[in-house]
Amino acid sequence: MSLQLHQMVTGAILEKGENRYTYLKKLFVSMGHFQKNYNWLITDCEACPEKQGHRDRIVQSKDGRYAWIGGEELTNIVRKDNFQWIWAVLSGFDRQISKEAVLKYKLPYADGYKGFWDTKLALQHPLAEIELVAWDGCCTLLLSRNAYLTGKFREAFPNSEDLEEYNRRDRS
Repeated sequence: MSLQLHQMVTGAILEKGENRYTYLKKLFVSMGHFQKNYNWLITDCEACPEKQGHRDRIVQSKDGRYAWIGGEELTNIVRKDNFQWIWAVLSGFDRQISKEAVLKYKLPYADGYKGFWDTKLALQHPLAEIELVAWDGCCTLLLSRNAYLTGKFREAFPNSEDLEEYNRRDRS
Protein backbone atom coordinates (compact mmCIF):
# COMPACT_ATOMS: atom_id res chain seq x y z
CA MET A 1 0.00 0.00 0.00
CA SER A 2 1.26 3.47 -0.88
CA LEU A 3 2.64 5.69 1.86
CA GLN A 4 0.34 8.51 0.75
CA LEU A 5 -2.71 6.47 1.74
CA HIS A 6 -1.59 6.68 5.37
CA GLN A 7 -0.63 10.35 5.57
CA MET A 8 -2.79 12.56 7.74
CA VAL A 9 -5.16 14.87 5.90
CA THR A 10 -5.37 18.52 6.92
CA GLY A 11 -7.99 20.96 5.74
CA ALA A 12 -9.20 24.53 5.65
CA ILE A 13 -12.46 26.31 4.88
CA LEU A 14 -12.86 29.81 3.51
CA GLU A 15 -16.36 31.16 3.94
CA LYS A 16 -15.84 34.77 5.00
CA GLY A 17 -13.78 37.76 4.00
CA GLU A 18 -14.13 37.41 0.22
CA ASN A 19 -16.58 39.09 -2.14
CA ARG A 20 -17.09 35.79 -3.97
CA TYR A 21 -15.69 32.32 -3.46
CA THR A 22 -13.81 29.77 -5.50
CA TYR A 23 -12.14 31.99 -8.03
CA LEU A 24 -9.03 29.91 -8.55
CA LYS A 25 -6.75 32.57 -10.05
CA LYS A 26 -6.34 34.37 -6.71
CA LEU A 27 -5.91 31.06 -4.90
CA PHE A 28 -3.24 29.81 -7.32
CA VAL A 29 -1.29 33.09 -7.32
CA SER A 30 -1.50 33.42 -3.53
CA MET A 31 -0.19 29.88 -3.05
CA GLY A 32 2.74 30.10 -5.47
CA HIS A 33 1.11 28.18 -8.36
CA PHE A 34 1.35 24.80 -6.58
CA GLN A 35 -1.28 23.46 -9.02
CA LYS A 36 1.29 23.18 -11.79
CA ASN A 37 2.83 20.21 -9.97
CA TYR A 38 -0.27 18.02 -10.33
CA ASN A 39 -2.63 16.45 -12.80
CA TRP A 40 -6.23 17.27 -11.96
CA LEU A 41 -9.44 15.30 -11.99
CA ILE A 42 -12.37 17.73 -12.08
CA THR A 43 -15.71 16.24 -11.04
CA ASP A 44 -19.23 17.34 -10.08
CA CYS A 45 -18.51 20.58 -11.89
CA GLU A 46 -20.85 23.52 -12.21
CA ALA A 47 -18.92 26.63 -13.22
CA CYS A 48 -19.32 29.84 -15.17
CA PRO A 49 -16.48 30.16 -17.70
CA GLU A 50 -16.97 32.90 -20.27
CA LYS A 51 -15.11 31.01 -23.00
CA GLN A 52 -16.85 27.93 -24.42
CA GLY A 53 -13.55 26.17 -25.04
CA HIS A 54 -12.78 26.39 -21.34
CA ARG A 55 -16.18 24.94 -20.44
CA ASP A 56 -15.48 22.04 -22.80
CA ARG A 57 -12.12 21.36 -21.14
CA ILE A 58 -13.41 21.29 -17.55
CA VAL A 59 -16.19 18.79 -18.37
CA GLN A 60 -14.48 16.93 -21.21
CA SER A 61 -15.62 13.33 -20.77
CA LYS A 62 -18.34 12.12 -23.12
CA ASP A 63 -20.88 12.06 -20.32
CA GLY A 64 -19.62 15.33 -18.77
CA ARG A 65 -18.92 13.66 -15.42
CA TYR A 66 -15.21 14.47 -15.25
CA ALA A 67 -12.23 16.16 -16.83
CA TRP A 68 -8.58 15.12 -16.66
CA ILE A 69 -6.27 18.09 -17.09
CA GLY A 70 -2.63 18.95 -16.44
CA GLY A 71 -1.66 21.65 -13.98
CA GLU A 72 -0.19 23.90 -16.69
CA GLU A 73 -3.38 23.77 -18.74
CA LEU A 74 -5.54 24.42 -15.67
CA THR A 75 -3.31 27.41 -14.87
CA ASN A 76 -3.71 28.79 -18.39
CA ILE A 77 -7.49 28.39 -18.36
CA VAL A 78 -7.82 30.18 -15.03
CA ARG A 79 -5.34 32.90 -16.07
CA LYS A 80 -7.31 33.65 -19.26
CA ASP A 81 -10.83 33.18 -17.86
CA ASN A 82 -11.07 33.83 -14.12
CA PHE A 83 -14.56 32.43 -13.59
CA GLN A 84 -16.40 31.27 -10.49
CA TRP A 85 -16.66 27.57 -9.74
CA ILE A 86 -20.05 26.98 -8.09
CA TRP A 87 -19.76 23.23 -7.41
CA ALA A 88 -16.71 21.11 -8.13
CA VAL A 89 -14.11 18.82 -6.69
CA LEU A 90 -10.67 19.36 -8.16
CA SER A 91 -8.55 16.39 -7.08
CA GLY A 92 -4.79 16.78 -7.55
CA PHE A 93 -2.61 13.76 -8.32
CA ASP A 94 1.10 13.16 -8.57
CA ARG A 95 1.98 13.41 -12.26
CA GLN A 96 3.14 9.79 -12.30
CA ILE A 97 -0.35 8.49 -11.49
CA SER A 98 -2.20 7.73 -14.70
CA LYS A 99 -5.72 8.75 -15.63
CA GLU A 100 -6.56 5.05 -16.02
CA ALA A 101 -5.47 4.34 -12.43
CA VAL A 102 -7.49 7.31 -11.15
CA LEU A 103 -10.66 6.28 -13.00
CA LYS A 104 -10.69 2.85 -11.33
CA TYR A 105 -12.19 4.58 -8.28
CA LYS A 106 -15.52 6.27 -7.63
CA LEU A 107 -15.58 9.89 -8.80
CA PRO A 108 -15.50 12.51 -6.02
CA TYR A 109 -18.48 14.84 -5.67
CA ALA A 110 -19.31 18.02 -3.77
CA ASP A 111 -23.07 18.43 -3.76
CA GLY A 112 -24.41 16.17 -1.02
CA TYR A 113 -21.07 14.77 0.18
CA LYS A 114 -21.18 14.79 3.99
CA GLY A 115 -17.55 13.78 4.56
CA PHE A 116 -16.31 17.36 4.30
CA TRP A 117 -18.14 18.10 7.54
CA ASP A 118 -16.69 15.16 9.48
CA THR A 119 -14.25 15.72 12.35
CA LYS A 120 -11.84 13.17 10.81
CA LEU A 121 -10.79 14.56 7.44
CA ALA A 122 -10.21 12.32 4.45
CA LEU A 123 -9.80 12.82 0.73
CA GLN A 124 -12.57 11.26 -1.33
CA HIS A 125 -10.20 9.85 -3.92
CA PRO A 126 -7.66 7.47 -2.33
CA LEU A 127 -4.87 8.36 -4.81
CA ALA A 128 -5.28 12.15 -4.59
CA GLU A 129 -2.86 14.37 -2.72
CA ILE A 130 -5.13 17.40 -2.56
CA GLU A 131 -8.76 18.30 -3.14
CA LEU A 132 -10.06 21.80 -3.79
CA VAL A 133 -13.80 22.01 -3.40
CA ALA A 134 -16.20 24.66 -4.62
CA TRP A 135 -19.17 24.36 -2.29
CA ASP A 136 -22.32 25.96 -3.73
CA GLY A 137 -20.44 29.18 -4.56
CA CYS A 138 -20.44 30.12 -0.87
CA CYS A 139 -17.17 28.63 0.35
CA THR A 140 -13.94 26.99 -0.69
CA LEU A 141 -12.55 23.88 0.98
CA LEU A 142 -9.01 22.61 0.73
CA LEU A 143 -8.07 19.14 1.96
CA SER A 144 -4.52 17.89 1.56
CA ARG A 145 -2.03 15.21 2.55
CA ASN A 146 0.55 18.02 2.42
CA ALA A 147 0.21 20.16 5.57
CA TYR A 148 2.45 22.78 3.96
CA LEU A 149 -0.20 23.46 1.29
CA THR A 150 -2.91 23.78 3.91
CA GLY A 151 -0.67 26.22 5.79
CA LYS A 152 -0.09 28.23 2.60
CA PHE A 153 -3.86 28.42 2.06
CA ARG A 154 -4.42 29.60 5.64
CA GLU A 155 -1.66 32.19 5.23
CA ALA A 156 -2.99 33.42 1.88
CA PHE A 157 -6.55 33.64 3.23
CA PRO A 158 -6.33 34.83 6.86
CA ASN A 159 -10.12 34.54 7.29
CA SER A 160 -9.97 30.81 6.56
CA GLU A 161 -10.32 28.31 9.38
CA ASP A 162 -8.92 24.90 10.18
CA LEU A 163 -11.57 22.53 8.83
CA GLU A 164 -11.32 19.98 11.67
CA GLU A 165 -11.76 22.71 14.30
CA TYR A 166 -14.62 24.22 12.29
CA ASN A 167 -16.36 20.84 12.12
CA ARG A 168 -15.85 20.15 15.86
CA ARG A 169 -17.22 23.58 16.77
CA ASP A 170 -20.12 23.26 14.35
CA ARG A 171 -21.12 19.88 15.81
CA SER A 172 -21.03 20.91 19.48
